Order: sequence, then structure tokens, then C-alpha cells
Amino acid sequence: MKDTPKKILIVEDDMLLSLVEERLIEKLGHQVVGKTGTGEEAVEKFMELKPDLILMDIVLKGEMDGIQAMQEIREISDVPVIYLSGNSDRYNYERAKQTQFTDYLVKPVSSSDLAAPLDRVFSKNNKNSKTPKRSIKNLNTHKLAN
Repeated sequence: MKDTPKKILIVEDDMLLSLVEERLIEKLGHQVVGKTGTGEEAVEKFMELKPDLILMDIVLKGEMDGIQAMQEIREISDVPVIYLSGNSDRYNYERAKQTQFTDYLVKPVSSSDLAAPLDRVFSKNNKNSKTPKRSIKNLNTHKLAN
């Protein structure tokens, strides 16, 4: 019996990347329930849509970045988040760690990049896990800026 598709909110301010990410998620058998390009709207859409996971860009339009949006969401929910970043700087990675992310991927991402963290989040065995497992496959630590 096939699992019910999980609901995913995409927070990405680049329209083209947003479309690509939506197609990747659908290809992996999940449902995109909403898309937005600002941190402020991400918090509002989260409250409205109650997604099972957030795919969150870090640098967004508006006053609030993706990490700040997740800090607000963390006050009310422990929804899993996969961060997408255009670069691999240490500062944002360390800030993101404080929101207990599932994964931190450097763009561009492929369906295989997303498959493992999505499987980990949605597998029955890890559903009640308190500490998310972090894989930073695309984040080369030797490339991190100080």
C-alpha cells in the first residue's frame, strides 16, 4: 500500500528554482501545498497550511530570512525543515543548526539530493525521533567560510 503523499511548503524567492523544486518534490511522490518567497509569508502559510515539511531557502526577499522564519515557526512547531542555500557559508550553517534542521543542501539540488532527507523524515521508524539526523552531503566543510 502506497503511503499518502506528504504535504510540503516551498519557501523560495527565485521563481525558476521554485518550479524546479516543486517538480522534484512531485517526482518523489509528495504534494506541494504552497509556495512563497518571503519569510513573513512562510510563517503565515505554515500556520494556514500545516505542511508536513518545509523546504526553506535561506536568503529571501523581505525583512526576514529563512532561518528567522524557522525560528518563529519553532516557537509553535517542530515541523521538519530542509534548508537550501546558494552558498555554504559557516555563519548561516551555524544559525540554521539552532533550528534543528533535517538537512542543509547547497543549490542546485537534484531529486536524489532530496530523496534521502525526505525518506528519513517520512519513514515510520524516525517519525518520533527527537534528534533529527543531519546529512550535509552537499556541504563541503572545507569550502565553508569562517
